[in-house]
Amino acid sequence: MSEFLPLFMLLAMFVMIFAGIHVAFALMGTALVFGYAIFGGTLVYQIMDKIEDIGSNYVLAAVPLFVFMGTMLERSGIAEQLFEAVHLWTRRMPGGLALGTVIMCVIFAASTGVVGATEVVVGLLAIPAMMKYNYNKPLISGTICAGGSLGTIIPPSVVVVVLGPVADVSVGDLMVGMLFPGLIMAGLYIVYIVGLCVVRPDFGPRIPPSPDDPTLAQRLKVTAYALMPPLFMIFAVLGSIMLGLAAPTEAAALGAAGSVILTIFYGRFSLETLNDAVMKTLRITCMIMTILLGGTIFTGVFFAGGGIELTNSLVEYLHLGSWGLLALFLGICFMSGFVLDWISILLIFIPIFMPLIKAAGFDPVWVCILFLIVIQTSYLTPPMAPAIFYLKGIAPPAITLMHIYKGVVPFILLQVLTLVIVMVFPETVLWLPRNVLGFN
Repeated sequence: MSEFLPLFMLLAMFVMIFAGIHVAFALMGTALVFGYAIFGGTLVYQIMDKIEDIGSNYVLAAVPLFVFMGTMLERSGIAEQLFEAVHLWTRRMPGGLALGTVIMCVIFAASTGVVGATEVVVGLLAIPAMMKYNYNKPLISGTICAGGSLGTIIPPSVVVVVLGPVADVSVGDLMVGMLFPGLIMAGLYIVYIVGLCVVRPDFGPRIPPSPDDPTLAQRLKVTAYALMPPLFMIFAVLGSIMLGLAAPTEAAALGAAGSVILTIFYGRFSLETLNDAVMKTLRITCMIMTILLGGTIFTGVFFAGGGIELTNSLVEYLHLGSWGLLALFLGICFMSGFVLDWISILLIFIPIFMPLIKAAGFDPVWVCILFLIVIQTSYLTPPMAPAIFYLKGIAPPAITLMHIYKGVVPFILLQVLTLVIVMVFPETVLWLPRNVLGFN
């Protein structure tokens, strides 16, 4: 019976989560009960060791810095400036407002790394504009949900900062490796929107010319004012990592400082704004770190109870082979995205499968990026679907849940297509780290 202890652990943990217990306490509670059965009174020393591991991991210092960067940029005025600048260039194209919204999401995601911040800020600006010109409501919904969630796969990403230490993979390699897949996904969104609005012009009408349209010089001036400061900050964060000038934690500190400077530049800085950003950063960071601690304690007990041996035996019994193992891992993560949030999926399945994936000979950076793409789908797949709930919270009554569900389906398929492209062409992930960071 003892050899099946890890299986009972997983079942107990899922029962607690589905019973409505917060995932952090479900992980910790399960670990305490089963850990006592394994370690007895020495369990407290095992827990203290895990707390020390989390507290001494300097890479995780990037989490509050990136979260602070995102919360400050929510209040900096950058979104309003980007919205105006991008749509000056795309408004005459088929689906121009939706197209510009995706581009703005890419820039804003590269500036913040926080999904909720991107979607809420962009949605509040883009929904009224698209509703004004009678855009198709599912297209509005899908564009904002999918574009807003690009913060997962566009660097810098808070998800990557948590994923790197758990998977024992360099955060810098992941930050650089995810760049091309993120741009591929955003490019597919753009192609889909333009193609759909060419075939169905009523879905995304072109905005007609007006006498007060800005001149080319005026458009260039607005674009420079709106784009240059955030692009400089993006270069400070990503460029410092790619050029080897800073570690991810140091780059996150540059981004946090840059977000304050941008807030001052756009005239939005105040002590109240700073206090709000700090308090929101504290709440989000405490939530992430508490769940991370719970996951670390859980996996420590899981491994001590023979979890790796049990998983190995199961894989050998199924005769999956290396690619079958990878498909099983990604499939479980995709299905879990329907009912679990990203950090739960990461902390439960990455520690279990990653040793097996590495032993099968797959590149761990490539596998982590595949995992990130799958996690991206979890933002759009109901019933959990945080992106849908973010949108519903800010959308007018005219946009119903049915509009949102219909709108996200094509974008989920585009995310799966991105997964296939990256799986078939691993160099989309590995080429940039190899040539920029000297990654082997």
